[in-house]
Amino acid sequence: MPIARPDWPQATTVDEIRHNLDVVRQRIARACARAGRDPASVRLLPVSKTVEEARLRLAWQAGCLELGENKVQEAQGKAEAMADLPVRWSLIGHLQTNKARHVARFASEFQALDSLRVAQALDQRLALEQRTLEVFVQVNTSGEASKYGLDPIEVADFVQQLPAFPQLRVRGLMTLALLSSNPEQVRPCFVRLRELRERLRPTLPAGISLEELSMGMSGDFEIAIEEGATVVRVGQAIFGARSTPDSVYWPTPAPEPSP
Repeated sequence: MPIARPDWPQATTVDEIRHNLDVVRQRIARACARAGRDPASVRLLPVSKTVEEARLRLAWQAGCLELGENKVQEAQGKAEAMADLPVRWSLIGHLQTNKARHVARFASEFQALDSLRVAQALDQRLALEQRTLEVFVQVNTSGEASKYGLDPIEVADFVQQLPAFPQLRVRGLMTLALLSSNPEQVRPCFVRLRELRERLRPTLPAGISLEELSMGMSGDFEIAIEEGATVVRVGQAIFGARSTPDSVYWPTPAPEPSP
């Protein structure tokens, strides 16, 4: 998770947001150069949690045509309020089965799939909506009990069962790295996800793709790119430091309520 820093001032105008986007893209390009990669191989997903609608409309003018949100209620509210703009919404936070119906209506992407119950709930709701949804399987590569995601040893069996849910378009894997300012503690999380993807590739079921690796945020996305990230989720480096603590958006896992 990113760490709020004083060099992430609030961006409150189109020009300020556009400048921050340019800076992030330059950092992406430099990281790609170090890794011998094409910058076009990395997709920047601006993360808009806690950012109010007025600033998101400015962000759209600045070039943010897709936005990532953690909480379903917040994401749905923004999607409805900004329905006049062709924004592509990505849900990147944990999802409970009783909220799958909401996601099925407005989201284009879900990056935190770690339960067959959620997969089934989404698939059923998407069928009713006559929609499909791109999904990433979330993997807990840090081994922290405070994070959602499958244990790496569970992913192979999990992926084998996903063809049962035809409304889901499985695109890749997602992870949250260890919260640390030490690159040598963060990097192994990204290495584990890339190596897991390589091990799984030869045995993937038909229709399942793991080409995408979503990893890296404002504080560590350059390391993630060096280790193979194809999607980086960047919020504070674009919009400014959040006033709320990370625990609000990355809560400790708790039992799901009964459906």
